[in-house]
Amino acid sequence: MSEAYERERQNTSRLDELSSKVSALRGVTVDIYDQARSQDVIDSSNEVFSNFSTSLKTSAGHLGRMAGAGNRVQVFKLAAMLVGAVVVLWWIWRLLMP
Repeated sequence: MSEAYERERQNTSRLDELSSKVSALRGVTVDIYDQARSQDVIDSSNEVFSNFSTSLKTSAGHLGRMAGAGNRVQVFKLAAMLVGAVVVLWWIWRLLMP
């Protein structure tokens, strides 16, 4: 009887060890999944910023050609609107983010 009790105790002990290892493995799996999702978000953000950079360079090139064409009044008006838009966005951002 004592031998059966000892085996049962060992089985219970090993089952507890196995359970803790499975829990640790599950935690690692969840961490890997979270890292993969955040990496996907980072890659998406990099793509958005890359597209924005390309668009900004194209717009700057168009503005440069327009300035080179001699239409200085239009360039000044456009520059004033851009500066105004940046100031308004900065002001809104300052109001929303104390």
